[in-house]
Amino acid sequence: MNYLHEKEQELRERDGSGQATIVTPASSEIHGTGTQQSVSMTDGQRRSQPLAFALKKLLALFGNPPVVFELPGGLSIAPAGVDPVGRIIIHDRKTAWAIAMDPGFQFGEAYSDGRIEVDGDLIEILTIIYRLMNVKKTWRSLPQRLMQFLRKPRSTRIAKARENIHHHYDLGNEFYQLWLDEQLVYTCAYFAEPDMTLEQAQVAKLDHVCRKLQLKPDQLVVDAGCGWGALAIHMAEHYGVRVKAFNISHEQIIYARDRARRLGLDGRVEFIEDDWRNITGQFDVFASVGMLEHVGVKCYRELGRLIQRCLQPQGLGLIHTIGQNEPRPISSWTERRIFPGGYPPAPSEIMQIFEPCDFSVLDVENLRLHYARTLRHWLARFDAAEERVREMFDEKFIRMWRLYLCGSIAAFESGGFQLFQFLFAPGMSNQVPMTRKPWYQQTAESLDDEPVDANPPSLAR
Repeated sequence: MNYLHEKEQELRERDGSGQATIVTPASSEIHGTGTQQSVSMTDGQRRSQPLAFALKKLLALFGNPPVVFELPGGLSIAPAGVDPVGRIIIHDRKTAWAIAMDPGFQFGEAYSDGRIEVDGDLIEILTIIYRLMNVKKTWRSLPQRLMQFLRKPRSTRIAKARENIHHHYDLGNEFYQLWLDEQLVYTCAYFAEPDMTLEQAQVAKLDHVCRKLQLKPDQLVVDAGCGWGALAIHMAEHYGVRVKAFNISHEQIIYARDRARRLGLDGRVEFIEDDWRNITGQFDVFASVGMLEHVGVKCYRELGRLIQRCLQPQGLGLIHTIGQNEPRPISSWTERRIFPGGYPPAPSEIMQIFEPCDFSVLDVENLRLHYARTLRHWLARFDAAEERVREMFDEKFIRMWRLYLCGSIAAFESGGFQLFQFLFAPGMSNQVPMTRKPWYQQTAESLDDEPVDANPPSLAR
């Protein structure tokens, strides 16, 4: 990965250098406008020549990643002066033109349909491309802004929120049980020790959140966007609090209620199938882990006012969310096919929750690399369960979700995505933590004696 650092520095010093080269199978370069060439071209190569130049311009916009693009007709676009890390093989001209015109959406569509193949490590290829895009600020280009305008994300207003959540989370609990941990925690784990299993790291994350919130027995907690209920159940079981947990995914709520009943905790945890906007009552603690990505920036002030109404004057709150270092659009393919209405906010946008309501931000922690490691565990389990997933869905679904998981790893490892935990309190409250020391004391409850992973995936790059 040394190439990444060298290329990033090069791009900062001189924009637009290191252009890719269009070559024939005989490795003859086609220079300039294509009128100067060292060997005669076939008819197929001539037909592909305008396409090759369009893709060459696109790759220059993306920072000229060290990847070979093989086009129909026999032409290739190869990096100049560096060894490629992989090849992307495009099977037909229609697909190639679609990617040239709308790469943010059409690459994912073509990969899912099998109209392109990737020869090489998909994560490494995507990580390099994302890092170069971060340097080049590609999302600010006029073509990209136009495509983003034409593919506006779906609304997150209450009328559409349930439909958005159903698209992703109601695929069936059996599907998620194939590759998440045993508690179905579908958020970033916390690897307090490098050799933790996924199960151990997820329990450590739940504990990490609870310690930040300074939970005390019989406090009343609201969990907004509770998933399959792991955090709410952990809070009640290990910290003796009472929890009202809200979620609009029917499959998740049914699962969470059943698990709480089996553990004898249904008297302390109430799972409510409803939107966060309908939360009422007064609580000592507000917790939201993995919901903000689905709320939408336009609704942040509304969320802040709701927290202000329901949080006691001496209460504490925590929001755990995927984010970005600055506001920029999410991949249109990811928003359309995987997370309708999803958006990872920048800290400046998250402050729209806190500032108008006079909340004091007490701490911000970034767990970006923990999420990259979490995703590598998920991908290893997903790959191991591929045959069962194929039986449940189809080949296109497998390719689509594998691209989503690999792309997410690349986004976190390249620095494009962050994972923020915001701890906050009403501005006039003095019942706030004085130091961070208690948050990082590993308790005996945080780790199981027996590891759950018999064959944990390799996390080395």
